[in-house]
Amino acid sequence: MVISSRLLVFSLLGFVTMLATGCAGRAATIQPQRVSDASPIVEQPLAPAPSAPPDTVQDKPPYSFIRADDNDPRLDPFVRANEYYPLEAAEQIPAQVPLVLLVTAPGELSNSFAGANEPDSREVVAQIPAPDPLAPQDTAPGELLDPFARADEEAGEDYDPWEPVNAKVFEFNRQLDRFVLKPVAKGYDFLLPDWVQVGISNIYYNLRFPPRLLNNVFQGKFKGASIEVGRFLVNSTLGGVGLVDVAKDMGLQTPEEDTGQTLGSYGVKPGPYLVLPLLPPFTVRDFVGFLGDMALNPINWLVAPIIEVKHVPSLIAHKNRMTSSLVQLGGRVGEIVNERSMNLEKFQGVEEATLDLYTAVRNAYLQKRAKAIRE
Repeated sequence: MVISSRLLVFSLLGFVTMLATGCAGRAATIQPQRVSDASPIVEQPLAPAPSAPPDTVQDKPPYSFIRADDNDPRLDPFVRANEYYPLEAAEQIPAQVPLVLLVTAPGELSNSFAGANEPDSREVVAQIPAPDPLAPQDTAPGELLDPFARADEEAGEDYDPWEPVNAKVFEFNRQLDRFVLKPVAKGYDFLLPDWVQVGISNIYYNLRFPPRLLNNVFQGKFKGASIEVGRFLVNSTLGGVGLVDVAKDMGLQTPEEDTGQTLGSYGVKPGPYLVLPLLPPFTVRDFVGFLGDMALNPINWLVAPIIEVKHVPSLIAHKNRMTSSLVQLGGRVGEIVNERSMNLEKFQGVEEATLDLYTAVRNAYLQKRAKAIRE
């Protein structure tokens, strides 16, 4: 009986101890909840990301996706980068995107996503001066001339009152080139290597030295005149009568001057555009200059005279006019064929790429002559 009473007492003590332990654990678990109810949880702000060195700026997230509000977890893709981002961070944005102005005509809808502080593109465009289509435009050496530009150096317009006749003569010359000159030039090109053709062209250029020299003097370009003298002496000796342009390798180069340019430098107007059979294009002024260059070349009255000067001897006697004419004609045909052979691919490309070949040739010629006179 005593044992049963002791067993009962120990059982009750164990039960009470277990009950007390469970209540204490429950109280310890609930305690933080009461603290939470008493004071709200303060969200810890995100630590700012360490700034990247300049070389790693591209690794940073795009500034256009920064958080619009620190308490709003959503991202605003249309927020401007300098509205919420610190100024020093905005200054690190590399300025590599070119500015593009969107011009909207009156009555058109504007861009609804444009920022409030973006400049009005119409106001900016209004400050840009419109290009003057009549202003002469210089081209760099080697730059292609625009065959469709308005080419006259004075009024900015081509002057071609004889266009109906010029166009017919131009077509005649074109068909003559197509069926006669071009096939001959192809055979010539097949027989002679390029370096021989270049040498022949150099000889013809060297023989035209006197008109270039005198026109430099007439225009007061004495430096150009001295360069022409140096070129002639060097190429006639070291270059083998002009076969090799040694002077070019020595840096002796100057623009080619002719009588047409001399007349233009003294204010003579170019006059109408002119196309003649079997000859290159001219203006009236340049055709007069072409005749003047022939008169200034001593070959034409000392070697194979087409101009007779009394008491001035010539290599071919004046009485042998047929011989002089054949020599002149043969030299001219040889120069034309050689020049055409050197430009077969160039002329072919122009013909294939141009719809109105007459206008293209005319404007390119007028533009080239205007540039030569300005220089």
